[in-house]
Amino acid sequence: MKKYAFLTAVMGLSLTSVAAAAPINHIGTHHTAVGVGTKEAFIEHKATDELTVGVARNDRDEYGNPKDVYLQYNVVGENLRLIGGYRWDMKQTGENNAFAGVGLSTPTVLGFNAYASYVAGKDFNEAQVGLNKSLIANLDLNVNYHNFKPDHGSRENGVGVGVTMHF
Repeated sequence: MKKYAFLTAVMGLSLTSVAAAAPINHIGTHHTAVGVGTKEAFIEHKATDELTVGVARNDRDEYGNPKDVYLQYNVVGENLRLIGGYRWDMKQTGENNAFAGVGLSTPTVLGFNAYASYVAGKDFNEAQVGLNKSLIANLDLNVNYHNFKPDHGSRENGVGVGVTMHF
């Protein structure tokens, strides 16, 4: 069953045109989260208690469909994380960018947890705040506001909605 879910997630990432970084998720060690949103799709795996590895595809109005590969390192439980990664296919600038940032999240209370993240690269910076709500045991609803500020071109910001499946 996990093979089919993983294959479906990979196909969804490659076919979906869904712009913000992935939400900050609370997942268990050796678990995987797959999500799609208004302008993004991602898959991430928590490899150790502290380290999460992820891949994301964004849909930017002026910047095409940049892709990210990233790491999140838990500094204080799941509440404070350092984020580092690499973004490529930024159509407008033709530049590829390493980026770094931080993510903050609240503990999960009554199925809700709030988060904020900020990452910056040589040619952009991006912030996101959001709320995750557990719908059922392995499915979360995400509502967020993102603000993407490139050094060249127009800002992009707005509200997004998505779902994340944990397995």
